[in-house]
Amino acid sequence: MKEKTFVMLKPDAVKRKLIGRIIQRFEDKGLEIIEMKMLTISRKLAEKHYEEHKDKDFFESLVEFITSGKVVAMVVEGERAVSVVRKMIGKTNPLEADVGTIRGDFGFSTPDNLIHASDSEDSAKREIDLFF
Repeated sequence: MKEKTFVMLKPDAVKRKLIGRIIQRFEDKGLEIIEMKMLTISRKLAEKHYEEHKDKDFFESLVEFITSGKVVAMVVEGERAVSVVRKMIGKTNPLEADVGTIRGDFGFSTPDNLIHASDSEDSAKREIDLFF
């Protein structure tokens, strides 16, 4: 079943010049980037994006990190895109992510874990609507 999902390359991925290498992985998998833009996220947008974490102790560090530099926001489409992309990016903590995943191959800490991807179709719709 063809789905759309939201993917964001975080400031560390942009600063480390990994944009092309990461996008290439999605395209090699047969997924299509149907929308994409580079932006600096405002604090207001970051707080809305991470609102489910607002009562957690790491909320402020998430917001500070995601607003610290440019990000690349994308809408990715393909067969079972939500689950395929989540599998491709790997576990949240790059030190626990499998080799062969984006975080396992390129990441080394959190929240500087390179990439965000929607965890469900509902989240994908909400996040796509927030950014596009």
